[in-house]
Amino acid sequence: MIWDVCSWCDMGPLIRLETTLTDDRYLRILSDHLHSFMSIVNSDGFGQFQQDNATPHASRVATKWLQEHSSDFRHFHWPPKSREMNIIEDIRDAFLHAVEKRSPPPRTPMDLLTALQDSWCEFPAGYLQTPVESMQHRFASVLRARGVRHDIKKVHKFFCFGSSVYI
Repeated sequence: MIWDVCSWCDMGPLIRLETTLTDDRYLRILSDHLHSFMSIVNSDGFGQFQQDNATPHASRVATKWLQEHSSDFRHFHWPPKSREMNIIEDIRDAFLHAVEKRSPPPRTPMDLLTALQDSWCEFPAGYLQTPVESMQHRFASVLRARGVRHDIKKVHKFFCFGSSVYI
C-alpha cells in the first residue's frame, strides 16, 4: 500500500506502507508527512486538505488530529462515493495508468515500487491544475453550501489531496 499527497502546485511524498493502513499508522503519516507538506505548500494557513473516505482517514484519532491542526490548514470534507466531487480518483487513475504504461512492466514487488515512485516523480509539478480548474463550478457549489465566500479561481489553489492506494 502507498499513501500520497499532492497539491495545486506540487507533488508531495509517496509513502510506502509495509502493511495495511491502521488508524495509528495513518496518524503517524499525518504528523510525519502531511503537516510538513502543508506548511510548505500553504505556509499562509489557507490550505485545505481533502482525502478519500477510507476507514483510517475517517477514524476518531485522525479526525481529532486534523481538528487540532485546524489553525495550520483546514480539513475539507467531501461527500463519500461522490466521484464527480473528488479528483482523488482521477489522480489515482492517472497514476496507475502511468505505471501500467511502463516498459518493461514491473514483474516483482520491488519493480512495482520503483515504477510507482518513478511514475509519481514524473508527474509535472502543476499536474493538478487542469483537473482542479475543470471542477471550478463544483468547488464553488460545495464552498457556497458550506458558507465559504471566496473567489473560486483563487481558492482551488489552496487544496491538497491525500489518498491511499492498495498495491
